[in-house]
Amino acid sequence: MNLSKMRLAIVGAGPAGIYAADMMIKAERDFDVEIDLFDQLPAPYGLVRYGVSPDHPRIKGIIKALREVLDRTDRGNDSDASAEGAGSQGPHGSVHYYGNVRYGEHITLEDLKRHYHAVIFSTGAIRDAQLSIPGIDAEASYGAADFVSWFDGHPDVPREWPLEAKQVAVIGNGNVALDVSRMLIKHAEDLLPTEIPDNVHRVLDQNPIEELHLFGRRGPQYVKFTPLELRELGEVRDVDMVIDERDFDLDDPYVTETLMSNKQIIVISRIMNQWREAQKLRESGEVAPASRRLHLHFWSKPVEVVTENGRVAGIKIERTAPDGQGGIIDTGEFEVIPVQSLYRAIGYFGSPLEEIPFDDVRGVIPNEQGRVQSADGSQMQGVYATGWIKRGPVGLIGHTKSDAMETIECLLEDRSKLWQPSEPESAAIPELLRSRNVPFTTVEGWHRLDEHELSLGEAAGRERIKVVSREEMTKVSLGE
Repeated sequence: MNLSKMRLAIVGAGPAGIYAADMMIKAERDFDVEIDLFDQLPAPYGLVRYGVSPDHPRIKGIIKALREVLDRTDRGNDSDASAEGAGSQGPHGSVHYYGNVRYGEHITLEDLKRHYHAVIFSTGAIRDAQLSIPGIDAEASYGAADFVSWFDGHPDVPREWPLEAKQVAVIGNGNVALDVSRMLIKHAEDLLPTEIPDNVHRVLDQNPIEELHLFGRRGPQYVKFTPLELRELGEVRDVDMVIDERDFDLDDPYVTETLMSNKQIIVISRIMNQWREAQKLRESGEVAPASRRLHLHFWSKPVEVVTENGRVAGIKIERTAPDGQGGIIDTGEFEVIPVQSLYRAIGYFGSPLEEIPFDDVRGVIPNEQGRVQSADGSQMQGVYATGWIKRGPVGLIGHTKSDAMETIECLLEDRSKLWQPSEPESAAIPELLRSRNVPFTTVEGWHRLDEHELSLGEAAGRERIKVVSREEMTKVSLGE
């Protein structure tokens, strides 16, 4: 197929989708490319806006880079724009953003085939992975993803959250578990410098929590935390880190021979040793205790949620031990820690998409290097994936760059196998959405919403106050 211009749709405008657009724009090619980014939310950036806790300004700084991609390449939603810059300057590339557009409802696979040469799905993973232990479905047992969506002001979740427990359990040893723990244990007033939504601050301000228990099945040297996240947890004001010395006394050849050569693990061990020393000072009476405590439980495998009248009343754990090869063995030693609510932070899980194959076990779109595979294992023409929906919820945000590059390289290799759109005109998409009464938003609309949130924050003496209502987000974006 001899292309003079490729039209590419990307469904999902989080880091994975925006990086894919950026990689495509920068790729060596001898043809023009027009990219349309679709997202179900009125604002772009996906989990960077709705999956990173508001007290992480350094991590959220990635928004600046993502915004530069959209601002640098978006030339407006008209067909004339794509012709500008071509000719002597080489192949042209442009990106257009359409927010508040749901794939499968507002736009379908049939629509994409009619208007584009290919589509990349970058819809991420926003559901909680399941934990199959007795009692996990009790009242006051929650998924971390739901809680994160709430405190990040996701427009499609309830505005309230029941924070009633004095003792809380968090299951997991990754960065999400630390985000959840920090947001639960932190004093609400210390979140005011962030972009925390007003409704979230109001609820957190009434949080009666006194103790939080964080559980991991393996030892302190096996954690998936980054040193930065762990250090930030220990810097939370008026919170004591409580360590169980039993967790550091186990002989594990795998740690000494393998893990302790890892610089990141060395730093993590140093941080925890500092907490152990601080704990000794408290126990000796040299340092006054804080009003809240965060207990770290390692070698602790949750086996049951203890309930009373259908509500969480405790968590039963079995002590584990190292097998010397990086795994664990069960010891048959059990204990119950009283808690009144529980959060599982054991990973995210993807969601199926209409007319697209889905792996129900892994929570991803089946693919080979980003090429989506049909049920019989053959390549699905014109359909690609990138990000967490491609490889599962592993790795940090930055890993999506190399992931996107792999998918783009495969797409370019498949140039002769792509769809032949019958209506490839740029103007066809906004016309289609208007005909279906979809109040879609654009990059210009996001700028309006961004400025509106900043102005709300300025009026309150804060950096930003995030707008939560989808209706209000849309109205502001559309200039209404």
